[in-house]
Amino acid sequence: MKDTAEPKALVWFKNDLRLHDNEVLCHAIASGLPVIYLFCVDERLFETLPLGFRKADANRVIFLKQTVLDLQKRLENIGGHLHIELGLPEEIVDAYVNKYSISKIYAEKEYAWEELQMMAEVKKRIAEKAALITFWGKTLYHIDDIPFTISKIPLTSKAYRIPTGKETEVREPYNEPIQANAASAIKSTAFPSFEKLGFSEEEIAAVEPFIAGGETAALNRLHNYTFETKLLTGYRWSRNKSLGMDYSSKFSPYLALGSLSVRTIYQKVKQYEQLVKKNQSTWWLIFELVWRDYFTFKGMRMGNAIFKTEGFRNKRIDFENNTALFKRWCDGKTGLPFVDAHMRQLNKSGYMSNRGRVNCSSFLVHDYRIDWTWGAAYFESRLIDYDVSANWMNWHMQAYEIWYTNPIHQSLKYKAKDYIQQWIPELAKINDAHIYIPWHEKSAHLGIQDYPKPVEIFSKWGRSIQKILTEIGG
Repeated sequence: MKDTAEPKALVWFKNDLRLHDNEVLCHAIASGLPVIYLFCVDERLFETLPLGFRKADANRVIFLKQTVLDLQKRLENIGGHLHIELGLPEEIVDAYVNKYSISKIYAEKEYAWEELQMMAEVKKRIAEKAALITFWGKTLYHIDDIPFTISKIPLTSKAYRIPTGKETEVREPYNEPIQANAASAIKSTAFPSFEKLGFSEEEIAAVEPFIAGGETAALNRLHNYTFETKLLTGYRWSRNKSLGMDYSSKFSPYLALGSLSVRTIYQKVKQYEQLVKKNQSTWWLIFELVWRDYFTFKGMRMGNAIFKTEGFRNKRIDFENNTALFKRWCDGKTGLPFVDAHMRQLNKSGYMSNRGRVNCSSFLVHDYRIDWTWGAAYFESRLIDYDVSANWMNWHMQAYEIWYTNPIHQSLKYKAKDYIQQWIPELAKINDAHIYIPWHEKSAHLGIQDYPKPVEIFSKWGRSIQKILTEIGG
């Protein structure tokens, strides 16, 4: 039955799951209309891909649930209610317009291929019934402020970063609203059960997201990493590690779902520079945020090409696409400890370090000769910090624009023994550099039985292997 009462506004949350610095939210409340708050759990997110795994797997759905429920609680604290619906967003939003006399829909602008198609369908469905009002909220620098149109975004990050930094100011974050002006017609509803989303109890029990989701946890982490512990001061020198929480900020999962605003991070770093210390680390963290912007804008310029094997540069690698090797890589059973430890962490926790991502992707593409889009899709399925532009553009770069990364050399360079021992229990008793080459004949005395050997020992690893043998007196 249609609600024939006064017109209402709809806030349609998507990847902006926060109250702080949320332009969509502030404009909807300022409209003066009673506001209904909606989040759609898109059923397509959990479909099984032809590669044999879900588009988004268990860690992602757990992290999403934590984030959405935290948003719901924070809304209720200011008098709002979040209605959670499962289905196709274009159908759900249209149904809400019809049922609740929605005259204005407020939402964040989209930028990636699938989401743009969905938004186009929404506009078509509600065209004669309600206005769709969208705001840009994804990037550090607002899309309207950068000195380039999307069609002219430079092909190199430096050509983007330097002019943008000189000519563009970061906008001030929006204040968090203190009241929701909520419509009385809608009350908060439950997140759909994991079973309803197609997940078994065993699948959910087998994983544990690396960090807790939600705006509350995000803001706590931001404060902890900066003023509480001052870990930010050492970021430049610790960022390439893999073990633990504190070698890097861990902001990326919160940025991915929008439970932490990139402008709020920037503002906090600037305060830190004034009150604690300004150094290479504070510069580097902001540099990473600008890189995130660049991938977003460049991905917009390249469109659907970023999802194709040949990429936007239309290059070609003769991939062999051995499915058995791909499974070994996915399962963390390649026989390369540095690769396997990172893949096992990904599978269990939905997270891995930047160093791990570089090495795992390089190994899959250049050693196993497997289509990079397979790896990108697997990362999309597993990563709690999945960001469409960052994920697919980084994989594209690893395939076509970055030199090969040697996983043997990298494991020694970054002293990964403790990290490997944590994630590969088969090697937990090895206390020297044998752990980096456990298949080697000089490691035979260790009696390793349960850990697989590599399918091939590539000659390009030879120099690094010899360096390890020299270190352990082999």
